[in-house]
Amino acid sequence: MRRLVALVAVAALSVPLAACSDEPVHDPAGGPTETTPPATPVPSPTEPSSSAPSSSAPSSGGTSADPQALPPVRHRVSLPALMREDVEGGRLRRTATLAATDRWRSWAVTYTVDGATVSGELLVPRGRGPFPAVVLNHGYIDPAIYTLGRGLSREQEWLAAAGFVVLHTDYRGHAGSDPVGDVDRESRLAYTRDAIGAVRALEREPYVDGDRLAMLGRSMGGGVTLNALVAEPGLVDAAVVFASVSSRFVDNIRQFTEPNRPEELAAYYDRFGTPRENPRFYRDLSSRTYFDRVTEPVLVLHGTADDTCPIAWSRETHRLLREAGADAELEVYEGEGHAFGPRFGDSMRRTVEFLRVQLSV
Repeated sequence: MRRLVALVAVAALSVPLAACSDEPVHDPAGGPTETTPPATPVPSPTEPSSSAPSSSAPSSGGTSADPQALPPVRHRVSLPALMREDVEGGRLRRTATLAATDRWRSWAVTYTVDGATVSGELLVPRGRGPFPAVVLNHGYIDPAIYTLGRGLSREQEWLAAAGFVVLHTDYRGHAGSDPVGDVDRESRLAYTRDAIGAVRALEREPYVDGDRLAMLGRSMGGGVTLNALVAEPGLVDAAVVFASVSSRFVDNIRQFTEPNRPEELAAYYDRFGTPRENPRFYRDLSSRTYFDRVTEPVLVLHGTADDTCPIAWSRETHRLLREAGADAELEVYEGEGHAFGPRFGDSMRRTVEFLRVQLSV
């Protein structure tokens, strides 16, 4: 109760922030010509198991790194614990036809992650595969208003028109997915599992080239993407993060949870302690702590006018990735806000160029 009173007081003094919820909603009528994908297609190429070990002893797990080199597990709610999990993704099941153009078709789908059902949207280019594929991780949208495939509709259609299979995961607790617990939601560990499981699900599909896989995350989804990179080195071949949240977990708590959901944060602090009381716990939920595990090239894109996720966060993430030895690029868009507007087309052309080079398309 002591923490709850203090946090409510902080919230009253803070300007409420819609934590990455200002991402555009899909417009079935289509957007302006500025965001129309390039015309040239890519040539067709000829909560169940969320627990983890609580001891620090190494164990075999679902990463390509040597388990003996894994960092110690100090708490089961941590990235080191996730590193030891063998996250499984079941086959995609198409549940409804959504749309079709002369370049791609889309379906509502579900897949399983360690037995839990996760919904999403699948777009497949027309033509002969197998195709390169991208998993999309969306930003924060209140689960109470979230609908299937929401948050990255522009990116979905652009990439599908460019010749990529696209799987937009809804995450647990969203749309038609199974529920998620409070801790897994706030830590984003469940969302990270769902993103990893989405890659595993795509690997099972005959029209997907399993040797050419990528991940793209916007805002909160950028943080999910960075988590996946450190949890599962080698999972994908390239990653793109747009207007990402901080790679330092405490920054995101202070920017979003503290002013918007103080009661939830109070319960979190009562369970795990505050960052001052238990700093190691929060470092173990920060992807930057483990950037030396990133083996894939990463493209970071951010606008200078972003008032939701400050560009300083991406500058620092890029710097730390480079210092850790990762192949990371930072693309800055002067005057662009969090959701990207006039320069969205430029940012997607840069993204497609990056993915084609890194995936040898």
